[in-house]
Amino acid sequence: MARSAVVSFTLLLLCCAAAGSSFDDANPIKMVSDGLRDLEAQVLQVVGQTRHALSFARFAHRHGKMYETVEEMKLRFGIFSENLEFIRSTNKKGLSYKLGLNKFADWTWEEFKTHRLGAAQNCSATLKGNHKLTDVVLPELKDWREEGVVTPVKDQGQCGSCWTFSTTGSLEAAYAQAFGKYISLSEQQLVDCAGAFNNFGCNGGLPSQAFEYIKYNGGIETEEAYPYTGKDGVCKFSAENVAVRVVDSVNITLGAEDELKHAVGLVRPVSVAFEVVNSFRFYKKGVYTSDNCGSSPMDVNHAVVAVGYGVEDGVPYWLIKNSWGAEWGDDGYFKMELGKNMCGVATCASYPVLV
Repeated sequence: MARSAVVSFTLLLLCCAAAGSSFDDANPIKMVSDGLRDLEAQVLQVVGQTRHALSFARFAHRHGKMYETVEEMKLRFGIFSENLEFIRSTNKKGLSYKLGLNKFADWTWEEFKTHRLGAAQNCSATLKGNHKLTDVVLPELKDWREEGVVTPVKDQGQCGSCWTFSTTGSLEAAYAQAFGKYISLSEQQLVDCAGAFNNFGCNGGLPSQAFEYIKYNGGIETEEAYPYTGKDGVCKFSAENVAVRVVDSVNITLGAEDELKHAVGLVRPVSVAFEVVNSFRFYKKGVYTSDNCGSSPMDVNHAVVAVGYGVEDGVPYWLIKNSWGAEWGDDGYFKMELGKNMCGVATCASYPVLV
């Protein structure tokens, strides 16, 4: 996996010096103080009095960015400018959602796919699901957060491990529902240990397959016992630290949003997967919809947790918990249009049954 050029906006002078760099006090990029004005002045020295320069400086200051060379700053400024224009032009279209600048604004789409998305996975297990519909009337609106079973939003970092966060997110909700208290479960255990169940660590996987691993492995440890590193590692599972066991998992039939709504409305939060396309990474608020994403089992590239549904400005939506940090989107959540299997949201859906 490629190293990200984005960390904190403090120059790595020691690193550059070790590499034979000619950095000195005259260089336009210097150690940055806490002052935004200093940062703005430095950015202007590098990119000039160009359009978006001050916006770029404020973005870098807010998200704690670091660029190692003048060339790197110019490159990131160019990418940022293109993304900012894309966000502004999209927001002028009067769509049901709005985009906004976030920590991904100086990444290319290719970089984003490498660092945040998993490879498309085979969702054939959901061709015929085993969730049973009933005649019970569903609530018009649902938000499991209001019932205190949804744990805080996490951040997967630069590892395509979204499937593990989707798995733990639905497991943590099931645990809170059953026992009345929060628990934080180990994504890293799944990254390191669930490969025999057709999962690939930081290169992707599926919650349904992770549930099977947990079922046959004997359980999953807590985050504290098996902490997250955000990279592929050697399995260190200890049966002594098992916190949650899974007796079974339930699959939603591929594309069946009626089954998914029934499960989310009456049972518990559900792990779902969908296809992320370029515009989605800048989602800020509203009900997301797209003509560019697909819904086949081979299109989905990101797993999340559906925690509710509702209607906004006449548009029905799924309420979904993401794993890109609480500062992304709407406090770490997003709304996806309901009723069209938008971006394949009902293509790879499943939920666990605890012991």
